[in-house]
Amino acid sequence: MITLIAAAGENNELGKDNDLVWHLPDDFKRFKRLTTGHHIIMGRKTFESFPKPLPNRTHIVITRNRDYHRNGIIIVHTLSEAIEKVTEDDQPFIIGGGEIYRQSMEIARKIELTRVHGTFAADTYFPEIPKKQWKLIETKSHEKDDKHAYRFTYETWVRK
Repeated sequence: MITLIAAAGENNELGKDNDLVWHLPDDFKRFKRLTTGHHIIMGRKTFESFPKPLPNRTHIVITRNRDYHRNGIIIVHTLSEAIEKVTEDDQPFIIGGGEIYRQSMEIARKIELTRVHGTFAADTYFPEIPKKQWKLIETKSHEKDDKHAYRFTYETWVRK
């Protein structure tokens, strides 16, 4: 079951200049809990936004650059190649960026979305979730507090 996992603002903003536009420690903890032990599929820019590979996850990086090499990760050149690499994982996660989310919306079975309640200057966006194809099955709100500058809601969507 391929799952998209993302945090997006009210207008589907994901980030700007290859970085997030908010800092939500509890969302990072949830991301870690959900993705640990699984394959994580991402575009090259998303991978390069990390200071180092995330521990206890198999990284699959999609890039058009045939000369791209990094130790400790699997490099592929298309989304379909990435999917071929996850046959032994019952829940691989697609973690970004915007173009990879758009390409994978049709093949995903689940979306774990953290909806950040605010609007942000961004250059990367999460695709609109087609309500005719997806059903919201769970929400959990998180209020603004001393560690979180924005209120946010965890949303779990499944394909109808």
